[in-house]
This record gives sequence, structure tokens and C-alpha cells, in this order.
Amino acid sequence: MRFLCDEMVVGLGRWLRAAGYDTSQPERGASDRLVVEQAIAEDRKILTRDGAIGARRLAAGRVFALRGDRLEEWAAQLTPALGVDWLRRPFSRCLSCNTELLPHPHEPPRLLGLGVDGALMHCPSCDKIYWRGGHTRRMHERLSRWRAGRFI
Repeated sequence: MRFLCDEMVVGLGRWLRAAGYDTSQPERGASDRLVVEQAIAEDRKILTRDGAIGARRLAAGRVFALRGDRLEEWAAQLTPALGVDWLRRPFSRCLSCNTELLPHPHEPPRLLGLGVDGALMHCPSCDKIYWRGGHTRRMHERLSRWRAGRFI
């Protein structure tokens, strides 16, 4: 399943990418019409809090309207409704641009001596470097809780 998170739920998109889902975002300020057109062109499910977008004829069957204001509420809704597995392929996509990560061919000089744990990954699109660290452990713990159905 591929997702498109509108501006109202951008943070959710980052967590879906962390879980390994192909999750994009429309251009900032894109109209509802453009969001729907992008979802159709890329065969994506639209995640939004905007109930009006679901009323568009072309959006039929493509919109999942989220309720509430908190990330945990949205995760709790997606898990049973769309079968989201929060540990599908953790940390396999760039959190910023959604590109699949690749092993980094060498250790960048700026990371030498920083105690980086495990293999480095990099995004071939935006050139960001990813490594396992405390932040990854904390994110993995949250994804694990969500997978187990604990959203508080």
C-alpha cells in the first residue's frame, strides 16, 4: 500500500516512512484537486483530516479521513482499518524524501569517532546519511508499541 499524506498529517507520513511504507506528500499549498490527481497518478491512498477532500468524485475509495489531533490517534486508526504493520521494513526509506535507502559505500569523515552503531545507510536522492543510534532505538520502540496495539 502506498500513501499520500496531506499537509494536515505530514508528521504521520514521516512515521509511515520509518515503518517502511512508500509515503509521499503533495507540494505545500496544493489544492484538494491537485492532491487527488497526484494520488490517482501515483496510485496512493490519501491520508487526511480534511473531510471535504473525500467528497470529490475522483477521490472515491482513495481517501482515509483521520479523526483527532494526535499522531497516536491516527496510528491507532490506521492499524486495524488499513492493516498497517508498523515494523514492515523499518528504516528502509528516507524520512525526508521517501527514497529507498542504500548501504553507504564508505564511512563519511564527519562521522568518524562518533560511535556510530552498525552499517551506514544513505539516500541516493537527497544524500542524507542514516545510522543506528539512540534516536533509532527510541523510534523503533514507538513503532513496536504501535504494532502491539499500544498507542498511549
